Amino acid sequence: MSRELFVYDPPERFVAGTVGLPGHRTFYLQAASGGRITSVALEKEQVEALAERLDDLLDEVVRRSGGAAPVPAIAPLELSDDKPLEQPVFEEFRVAALALAWDGETQRVVIEAMAPMEGEGEPPLGDMEADGPPTMVVRLTGAQARAFTSRAKAVVSAGRPPCPFCSLPLDPEGHVCPRSNGYRRRAA
Repeated sequence: MSRELFVYDPPERFVAGTVGLPGHRTFYLQAASGGRITSVALEKEQVEALAERLDDLLDEVVRRSGGAAPVPAIAPLELSDDKPLEQPVFEEFRVAALALAWDGETQRVVIEAMAPMEGEGEPPLGDMEADGPPTMVVRLTGAQARAFTSRAKAVVSAGRPPCPFCSLPLDPEGHVCPRSNGYRRRAA
């Protein structure tokens, strides 16, 4: 099948966000530019891993460049984005694989989010010429990438509070805590 590409180079906006109440949230990556919006669904753990790895990548770029790379240490306040996702949220696909890279030539972070492959095999990460699954490609400056990670971490941590004993999320009606031999705990 011919690969459907959603390319944002650069996006006007690229954020992680959710729809729904804590415990029943659906996580999205949403890119927007020139009136065009692409939203892809993914797991909370994927958002968390992307934010962590992106921060690690940016720190490594700064280290290897001796501080010469155009990457700020923290997210610039002017790029802070706490607005909700653009509505309505239309899911293009569910993310099966994420790829992350630094393009030294353009001094940009490249994020690829791919849908599952039809049939067998792994998605051909980085190979945009090959037939394959739908893919969203976003190219960000270092400052945009830091702003993305800041928001993504906030979105992930805005869910249900953790149980003080087992660290599993507490539901408003409580949860059965495995470290308390199944004793039901109420949310704080």
